[in-house]
Amino acid sequence: MQATLSFHDLTLTWPDGDTPLAGITTDLGPGRYGLIGANGSGKSTLLRLIAGDLAATSGSVTTPGRIAYLPQDSVTGDTVAAVLGVADQVRALRAIESGNTDQEHFDTIGDDWDVEERAAVVLGRLGLSRLTLDRSVDGLSGGELTLLALGGRLLTRPDILLLDEPSNNLDRHARERLLDVVDQFNGLLLVASHDRELLGHVDRIGEVRGGTIRWFAGGYDDYASTVAAEQEVAEREVRDAASDLRKQRRELVDAEVKLARRRRYGQKMKEQKREPKIVMGARKRAAEVSAARLRGQHQGDVDDARSRLEHAEAKVRDDREIRLDLPDTVVPTGRIVLTMEQVLLPHVDLTVDLDIRGPERVAINGPNGSGKSTLLRTALGMTEPLAGEVRVRVPARYLPQRLDHLLDPSLSVVDNLRAAAPSKSETELRSALARLLFRARRADQLVGTLSGGERLRATLACVLNADVAPQLLVLDEPTNNLDLASIRHLVEALESYGGALLVVSHDERFLDNLLLDRAVDVRRFGGDDLAG
Repeated sequence: MQATLSFHDLTLTWPDGDTPLAGITTDLGPGRYGLIGANGSGKSTLLRLIAGDLAATSGSVTTPGRIAYLPQDSVTGDTVAAVLGVADQVRALRAIESGNTDQEHFDTIGDDWDVEERAAVVLGRLGLSRLTLDRSVDGLSGGELTLLALGGRLLTRPDILLLDEPSNNLDRHARERLLDVVDQFNGLLLVASHDRELLGHVDRIGEVRGGTIRWFAGGYDDYASTVAAEQEVAEREVRDAASDLRKQRRELVDAEVKLARRRRYGQKMKEQKREPKIVMGARKRAAEVSAARLRGQHQGDVDDARSRLEHAEAKVRDDREIRLDLPDTVVPTGRIVLTMEQVLLPHVDLTVDLDIRGPERVAINGPNGSGKSTLLRTALGMTEPLAGEVRVRVPARYLPQRLDHLLDPSLSVVDNLRAAAPSKSETELRSALARLLFRARRADQLVGTLSGGERLRATLACVLNADVAPQLLVLDEPTNNLDLASIRHLVEALESYGGALLVVSHDERFLDNLLLDRAVDVRRFGGDDLAG
């Protein structure tokens, strides 16, 4: 069956009245498509509508082919076969092979007699050939589990493959396997992602914005170039429209001055009675009509200029930047921040020797399951080492992969910051939040209603502006589930951070933007001197 996907006037309105998708109409054929947009714009919602997990308020989705959908955090099952979605077939097959001819086993298998062979092929394609179907998934990394879940979708032989942020938690090796799947998929693939490398492998980009979708030819770089060119034109239109509005306002003022002069002249003539009364009355009426016409003309020109300016401003995207002043986070060059001496990490065979001095920015690299997150947690005393000594010499804070428990979701953003910085005045609190883009009423929004990017900014506001500001900031996959604007905002916030930074991330462009001092691969620990 041909892989096609059509939306007609597709609309979804939540019970609170919010409408993330409004009247979308699109026809897609075979190919690779990327979905981008701000957190909360409706990308995941659209995938759920296509997959049938949600019902639209109005409109329709037509998908004649077989659909496989990989949502975020989608791994279920305790064995490899269960995560692949073939546990029942494998059990039935082995029961028949052992001599059990119960009809229900045949019904379970259907036409899937080669399920084990097909599963082995998929596991090999994803670099997981070492895994057996009956192996427990305990001990597998998040990236390996994601690849397993993807393999389960591929086993269904879908015509349409829907992927929601599939590259989260993937190391370089796993990302290459994912990109191979994307490149070789010959049906219709639709992927929602903030991963610029992954988005470079699609044929078209769909931007979800303001409840609608706009499609751009090519991958992410083509999209970015098109938007940049459009923004240059839009900003020029704003400048021209603003200049025209100033001109029309000046002409309106000049016209009012002329009219005032005429009124004074007419009043003077009236007082001196140099003309007959009937003539002066006619002259006054004519002057009033002329004044009203002139005033109306110039006011209309001002209104038209204002309308053009508003229209031009609507084309300019929100490119607000974060600029912080964080003197309390500054660490003098050379000061010892963290030392780990012969630290034996639990669960992994690694003995770590690591020093961080001054405002160093250090990335911890390594494949999925190699112990990166364990190293971070051990460094901050959240996980007890099996041996060795850890010393943190400055105030430190840890931002894990999930930020759910760092802020109180029932409180507003400003109330959360007030709890973290009770010594600051109301003006200081709101000024700090404004610098992280929570301006005016946005600061009063409940944390539980924030998108992923907004929650990260709120967390950074509370962490970086706390009464005891961290001079060591530890980040574990901070860009997971963030849209591209939010990643940019994170980089901007960290540009102003004056302390030491210890970070784990598979987003190579994000790491490049951090201007790291060095990167340490966990696989090298236990041998040579690796701290330098």
